[in-house]
Amino acid sequence: MRNALKVFVLMAALTALLGAIGSWLGGTTGVVVAIALAAALNLATYWWSGPLALRAYGARIVSDHEAPALHALVDRLRRRAGLPMPRVAIAPHAQPNAFASGRGPATGVVCVTDGLLRTLGREELEAVVAHELAHIRNRDVLLMTVAATIAGAIGWAANLAAFGALDSAQHDEEGEAGGWLPMLLGLLLAPLAAMVVQLAISRQREYEADRVGAEICERPLALAGALRRLDEHARAVPMQVAPAAAPLAQVTPHLAGGGALVKLFSTHPPTAERVARLEAMAARGAPVLVRHVA
Repeated sequence: MRNALKVFVLMAALTALLGAIGSWLGGTTGVVVAIALAAALNLATYWWSGPLALRAYGARIVSDHEAPALHALVDRLRRRAGLPMPRVAIAPHAQPNAFASGRGPATGVVCVTDGLLRTLGREELEAVVAHELAHIRNRDVLLMTVAATIAGAIGWAANLAAFGALDSAQHDEEGEAGGWLPMLLGLLLAPLAAMVVQLAISRQREYEADRVGAEICERPLALAGALRRLDEHARAVPMQVAPAAAPLAQVTPHLAGGGALVKLFSTHPPTAERVARLEAMAARGAPVLVRHVA
């Protein structure tokens, strides 16, 4: 509930920021154009999210004959979560990691790396898969597409307004910058603010996937242990994947330092904080998963 409230507030902040830019533009035309451009790009990505993600990681769909144990594990957990059976894929990377994609439960994909299958024991592997099923159950791909569309619209609107301000300045006979410079500065900072809010939403969805995933596998400490191991291997074992696709992974493959600035611009919360929440969840006693039919 706490995570959901934070996401609601952050989405409201994105919407308010878009509205503010609309006011600066002095009308709705620019905002409508910006939303249309951002929606076209993000909806295309959303529609093809499964194939695009698999291609980015060099993964392939495997049948239950090729990977019977993995299919059985996913099938058992998806039944607990009340989900249809997702497609199962394996990516040829030594770094242990996993991701989920697809437009929703009916088109879900759960992908694990070769390194994950070799590194983790059964309980930790179940916990990692449960986290990815939680993303599918929570429809996080759809939510993040909406957030990306609003943030993208803010960027497009800011660009339109900035070009308009520069054009006005060039035609200003007096050449005074006092009128347009503050607005231009604000419009240039608006996309940065939108990106920060969008990343904050992503971090909250990771916390929620940890919580729901722990409920699905019924072992918060197993997920905590798996996250520690994934984090350690991400620092030691490189994984060649496009930066745009890296946020899909359960633990970010491209790790940097843990300073405040890095944390602000990260798609994932610090692993230590995720582990602490899961340990607190285990201490309280994991709540019963509320099952539903997708």
